[in-house]
Amino acid sequence: MNQSKIKELLIDYKEALNRLNESLKEDLSKSSTILDGTIQRFEFTFELAWKLLRAILQERGVSTNSPKITIKEAFREKLFEDGQGWIDMLEDRNLTSHTYKQDLAKEIYERIKNKHIKLLNSLRDKSEK
Repeated sequence: MNQSKIKELLIDYKEALNRLNESLKEDLSKSSTILDGTIQRFEFTFELAWKLLRAILQERGVSTNSPKITIKEAFREKLFEDGQGWIDMLEDRNLTSHTYKQDLAKEIYERIKNKHIKLLNSLRDKSEK
């Protein structure tokens, strides 16, 4: 993996993250599509995040092929500090992409808004350096 691929992934990641941040500012009570759209944006932002982490690890000579292994290796490489938070985020992404229940969607939305977004924004900030 070369630096230009990492830069491409970072650009895509930042764009997706900006859109997720936008959706979290919307009034959830206005429409159920805000809940659904935010979760969808979370899913593709998370996908870009772990792929960005994988690319950075590959540049460092560490090979991974799954989100969970990538998160564990990225934590070991100190690409972020909250390893459990990233595992929790992976679990929420898995829940949203394999099933849809309204109550669960609302719980995950709250975790995205109150916890996951901070980790995702932190990755952006650290990756820009």
